Amino acid sequence: MKKRLFICLLILTLLTGIAFAFSASGESLRRRSTVTIDKTEYDRLKQYEKLDEVLQYIQAYYYKDPDVDAMLDTAIQGLLAGLEDPYTFYYDEENWKSMWEDEEGEYTGIGIQLLGNYADQTVKITRVFRDTPAQAVGMRKNDVLVRVEDIEVTTETMQAAVNTMRGEVGGTVQVEVLRGEEYITFDITRAAIHTNNVDYMMLENNVGYVVLYQFATDALINDFTKAMDALEAEGAKSIILDLRDNPGGWVDDAVNVADRFLDRKLVVYTNTRYEKHVDERYTKNGADDIPLVVLVNGNSASSSEILSGALKDYGRATIVGTQTFGKGIMQYVLGLSDNVTGMQLTYCEYFTPKGNSVHGIGITPDIIVEMPEEMTYADLELGDMNDPQLAAAWDEAVRLAQ
Repeated sequence: MKKRLFICLLILTLLTGIAFAFSASGESLRRRSTVTIDKTEYDRLKQYEKLDEVLQYIQAYYYKDPDVDAMLDTAIQGLLAGLEDPYTFYYDEENWKSMWEDEEGEYTGIGIQLLGNYADQTVKITRVFRDTPAQAVGMRKNDVLVRVEDIEVTTETMQAAVNTMRGEVGGTVQVEVLRGEEYITFDITRAAIHTNNVDYMMLENNVGYVVLYQFATDALINDFTKAMDALEAEGAKSIILDLRDNPGGWVDDAVNVADRFLDRKLVVYTNTRYEKHVDERYTKNGADDIPLVVLVNGNSASSSEILSGALKDYGRATIVGTQTFGKGIMQYVLGLSDNVTGMQLTYCEYFTPKGNSVHGIGITPDIIVEMPEEMTYADLELGDMNDPQLAAAWDEAVRLAQ
């Protein structure tokens, strides 16, 4: 069972120099109450003086009653934005709730999976879920999401766009994408979405094929185990594990998948601001020795890179496809003290078992196979051997099984 980290932050309230004036029978009585703190704490709080000064001006002179809670939410977002780290951000109450709905694999929306490219600020569709409104209207993998209603979509506005695509079942939302050089607009009716994160089937020559779409739901490890057990019971002689377009998710899920194939091995370790070579994650005793091929591409990120990097370092799998995304940092998900908001905070860089850095680099496949440009928007069925990357992986899986 994966670990989830929730850190509730303590709010320090400073009451100092508060004067209370009282008047009774024409006499004025003044009473002052103070709290003493050390200079270090005073200096820490002093840096927020300007922010409080601005707030007091607004409360005194703004022409309307200000929504202070909304202002503080925005101030928190601005504080985190100052880190210039796209993976560190604030969850307001609505977004915090939505994030845990995603974790359960059920939500109301249109049925697409997104990946933001923080280098050029674009947001790409990496998966269109089966039997969803998005699939019904003709949205495709690799479409670039450019507008949702009146929101111009970038990595900075991606969460706002996602929130807008959510809503009541039966409501409509207008979405615009860029496909090649063509802009296409869709009017889509929202529906209840179920996000399956594992698919599998048997290919020819007893090659088992397992697709992991993301490491983001409670059921993933159970579903992965069922898929592997079913394929091996059916006589699989080798396995293709497809991590293409998998944006990552929970680190523990990647380690638990690695546990199927690695016997008591280090999967990943981290360097924090203060310590080196910490938070080592190991697989348990016992492992499956079935020949393994892993498929990756430029959208395979984060936990996908942790898994593929470890399997490559130990020579446990042949990696096929193209260079991965290169997200080599980890985040804490922190619940804040109000119990309805939270934040995501980058706390470390991770490394493969052999000490290879992934961030900004990615994992290089053993066998590089590009996807032809004409197949960028192809809507391939599961196991379609017209997919040249899958065909190359199948060739390697057959070779390894001999």
